[in-house]
Amino acid sequence: MSIDRAVMAFAGVMVLLSLVLSQLHSPYWLWFTAFVGANMLQASFTGFCPAAMVFKKLGFQAGTAFS
Repeated sequence: MSIDRAVMAFAGVMVLLSLVLSQLHSPYWLWFTAFVGANMLQASFTGFCPAAMVFKKLGFQAGTAFS
């Protein structure tokens, strides 16, 4: 799996998890959803993604977006 796909999968899981937690626990979990979305938006402009750096250190192969 490439870093690009790992980042997208991780972001998707975090969004879904925060939506479930907002329904089961507290609506304040929606702030986490907003954080994930904002991080994805800034990564699309800057190319800087902390999750991509972690996946790179874990040994995932480079993709086209995050190298």
